[in-house]
Amino acid sequence: MKILALNPGSTSTKVALFEDENGGAPHGSLRELWSETQRYDTDVIGRFPGIMEQEEFRLEEIRKCLDAHGTVLSELDAVVGRGGLLKPIESGTYEVNDAMLAGLRSCRWGAHASNLGAPLAVRLAAEGGCGRAYIVDPVVVDEMCPLARYSGLPEIERRSIFHALNQKAVARRAAAELGKSYAECNLVVAHMGGGISVGAHEKGRVIDVNNALDGDGPFSPERAGSLPVGGLVKLAFSGKYELPQLLKMLTGKGGLVAHLGTNDLREVARRMDAGDEKARLLFEALAYRMAKEIGACAATLSGEVDAILLTGGLAYNERFTKLIGDRVSFIAPVKIYPGEDEMQALAEGTLRVLRGAELPRSYE
Repeated sequence: MKILALNPGSTSTKVALFEDENGGAPHGSLRELWSETQRYDTDVIGRFPGIMEQEEFRLEEIRKCLDAHGTVLSELDAVVGRGGLLKPIESGTYEVNDAMLAGLRSCRWGAHASNLGAPLAVRLAAEGGCGRAYIVDPVVVDEMCPLARYSGLPEIERRSIFHALNQKAVARRAAAELGKSYAECNLVVAHMGGGISVGAHEKGRVIDVNNALDGDGPFSPERAGSLPVGGLVKLAFSGKYELPQLLKMLTGKGGLVAHLGTNDLREVARRMDAGDEKARLLFEALAYRMAKEIGACAATLSGEVDAILLTGGLAYNERFTKLIGDRVSFIAPVKIYPGEDEMQALAEGTLRVLRGAELPRSYE
């Protein structure tokens, strides 16, 4: 079976072809045949008035990519796209349907390049004749328990927006290594990249997680994370900033960017090694905040944690993961899964449905 995976970004589209060599064999037989990241000039993208108007352009670019790799659409068994901003939904692999397409194209729940994943997937699946198009674990996966939703103000409810695709994929991988199913494990998963999300996974459900987009949690290379509320309110009414500026300070220009002018942890480490005391403090503070959030998630699981998983781009930095591990290893063993193999995770979610190991969900 062959699965085409698509992951649209703001100025790029990742395209990859996977094959299940043994047609229903156990997990692990999925093989990447090729992958490519198409990058677009900002001048080209800037011609379009909005994200959804880029659909035809990106579709044509993907067709060129398929031609270059000698891939024929009729050979495909399914096409999977990165899930976009939809209403809160359960975790799983979803068939692309009219209700989903309407929600994504209207951008009712928000505008993001990932909204193009399902429309592109369904069109390519139709062209190839397989007619099977899916999305897997979009960022709006919501399995939070009722207690986790409350904040101190009734006007503000805590929301589940996190790196669901990578967190779920890594959790399944770790569970298999532990000799268990994902539904049998309690895990704390920390996705550490430009944004950070730390989730408490209880028996296959993320019962609590910080809002990684514009809310709480540790600060990150680009995001401010949780802030002293009084200070934020005073800043908002200081007259120095308009709303768009403040929102950009929270997401995009917060965290390490605000303090050090860089979102690259490697650069922070280089400055630290060169004797920059501020860089050292920020490096250690980020690890400190990560450990604190992991500890909080362990508390939501009543301390019953099978493993703590560190993943995402920052997990490549061994000094950083050691600082975190030194503070949290008393809770449970710490396992490191550097990077975020989203394309593989998309294909794996689709393959589970094609094999009949998991039923496809329907978006309503």
